[in-house]
Amino acid sequence: MRKLGIVFLLFILATEPMLAQSQADKPKLVVGIIVDQMRQEYLYRFADRYSEGGFKRMMKDGFMMKNGHYNYIPTYTGPGHASVYTGTTPATHGIIGNDWYVKSTDQMIYCAEDTTVTHIGGSAENGFISPRNLLTTTITDELRIATQKRSKVIGVAIKDRGASLPAGHLGEAYWFDSNTGEFMTSSYYYSELPKWVNDFNAKKSVDTYLSQTWNTLYPIDSYKASMADDNEFEGIFKGKETPTFPYDLKELRKTNGEFGLISSTPFGNTMTLDFALAALKGEKMGMGEETDFLALSFSSTDYVGHRFGPQSKEIEDTYLRLDKEIERLLNYLDQTYGKDQYLVFLSADHAVAEVATHMVSENVPGGNLRTSEVGIELLNYISSNYGEGEWIKNSSNGQLFLNHELIQNKKLNQEDFENEIAQFLLKFDGIKEVYTGTAMRTKEFTEGRPMLLQMGYNHKASGDILTVLEPGWLTGGATGTSHGTGYTYDTNVPILFYGWNVPAGESSRYATITDIAPTLSMMLDIKLPNGATGQPILEITDKK
Repeated sequence: MRKLGIVFLLFILATEPMLAQSQADKPKLVVGIIVDQMRQEYLYRFADRYSEGGFKRMMKDGFMMKNGHYNYIPTYTGPGHASVYTGTTPATHGIIGNDWYVKSTDQMIYCAEDTTVTHIGGSAENGFISPRNLLTTTITDELRIATQKRSKVIGVAIKDRGASLPAGHLGEAYWFDSNTGEFMTSSYYYSELPKWVNDFNAKKSVDTYLSQTWNTLYPIDSYKASMADDNEFEGIFKGKETPTFPYDLKELRKTNGEFGLISSTPFGNTMTLDFALAALKGEKMGMGEETDFLALSFSSTDYVGHRFGPQSKEIEDTYLRLDKEIERLLNYLDQTYGKDQYLVFLSADHAVAEVATHMVSENVPGGNLRTSEVGIELLNYISSNYGEGEWIKNSSNGQLFLNHELIQNKKLNQEDFENEIAQFLLKFDGIKEVYTGTAMRTKEFTEGRPMLLQMGYNHKASGDILTVLEPGWLTGGATGTSHGTGYTYDTNVPILFYGWNVPAGESSRYATITDIAPTLSMMLDIKLPNGATGQPILEITDKK
């Protein structure tokens, strides 16, 4: 018996270190990076000028899904952030646009809008923010649930939706207030700002960044991955006559939104990272027994991209500068937590189309749809056939919301009426396909654009008529560009994992951004977000 007891004791002593090692086998910190409006190709097109410690380091030592895509329409910022972090699409998580029409109230709602809360710091008008419109849990929620809220989760971005949606229902979020030049939050999260936030705001770093001139990081003649600096296809800041370097920010802020101007420069990304690092220090993230999560979104790439387009010298310079910010972040994580002690993923909330007028000038098919003219002709057609009335309640996000009550009063068949409108809209140049809400609710589409529309279609919230533009077509003006379609130029974004337990490699296998959260769930051994429809990336989770 004594001999058996000794053997048992030796077994316990031998296994205790293994148990301790197993319990410690998790990252100290997860950093989720969303680069607003980043194409996958930007990782290659500007690579000759990237440092070895930024994007290249993640690509070389991390794992990249080169053929990663958004798997729904519309590809906008709010739905993008929500989909990455929930592991599902707008059909399930309910964030169907940046703004959308609410049938029951006959009003538009903002994706992160919450009128039951108020501003904490910042200005009152930018404080009505929370994740309450998000109908499912996020990977950050599940981390908090798994640790009985001992894990810290913080979302940081210039855009409030880029901070609040990734932070989930149980995390904390901070965003930039363009009225005061400060980072702020809402009463959903806090009753007052933490000291470290007040200390950061007191430095007034936005004034420092906006007191300088934005010039190219390297001699402008060496920027070979972009078109001529002076052209007719780029938007122009108020106060300038041409869309060209240099940009005197101290002067331009007088006519371009004062503090808000920083969003449209690469220094907005720099300031965002400054604040994120202050959050890591101020909240002592990654220093406890549980894994913490920083959800970081770089918003300025989107503002610059919309104004100047993907072929501009401004976007090239913005990514060369962002590469240095990625390097700064990784170096900080190395020094603070140790290599291989943290996990990073990088993706985007959508990509972007080429400037339509530029493509047309190069004899590439494309154009700008005159939506107002389409709307007038459609209303004239309906009125001439069925009489006057408010037939269309709303037009937004490529969808029409019809007046169901009027249709019933006229004793019309809803499905037939939708089909008639769909057929009428197909006559316009620039409109490729039109689908009805009835079809979205009653049929199952398994491929192509109708499947992408259905993955973005929420039965309670979405519209009655859904339009798909021709490739290369936009609904904007003569300058700048946008996104929102299901074409590859809007869907192909980075899916890149780096750090703790991530093997080096890459794959050209088709993957979706809704696979990111399930991959994290498998790596962290926590529950999947409750609406997740994506699948874990086996090349990362099932290492040999």
